[in-house]
Amino acid sequence: MSDNPNVRYAYSSEREALEGFLDYQREGLILTLEGLDDAAARTAPSASSLSLLGLIKHAATWERRWFQVIVAGRELPENWPAVKTEPRDADMMVDESDTVDHWVAYYREQIEESRAIVASTDLDSPCARKDIIECNVRYVLFHMIEETARHGGHADIIRETIDGTRQS
Repeated sequence: MSDNPNVRYAYSSEREALEGFLDYQREGLILTLEGLDDAAARTAPSASSLSLLGLIKHAATWERRWFQVIVAGRELPENWPAVKTEPRDADMMVDESDTVDHWVAYYREQIEESRAIVASTDLDSPCARKDIIECNVRYVLFHMIEETARHGGHADIIRETIDGTRQS
């Protein structure tokens, strides 16, 4: 059992469980940046081009796209998905202008918006953008748990490589 008071092991509903597992993965990903300066967070210390800041940037971008575009059907200012001007992994690339404070705050904003969207829909509700993927809200929650956990694992390895820090 975890000593973390934010970890729950019993949920009263499927919705609560899905939301709880996703929130746990989101926070775990954010936690990998704790105590790092911007330069360290931008480093890619392995053969991969992945950095911790790039993973947060990617998570924030796709959090927004999955919930705001695919689930809710909103149009985004950058016209995604109609306009695809970026290389495939552009949402993971960072430079000197990218900061921990900015991307963590942006990710948290997207998470809050996602929570509001999910709270206003039934798990069986079909997603608005059937032209992108035919699925329901339940599928998106499962998918985001899986993707966020995958990137959290990447982030754990990167953080341990940077300074030896390991999450318990």
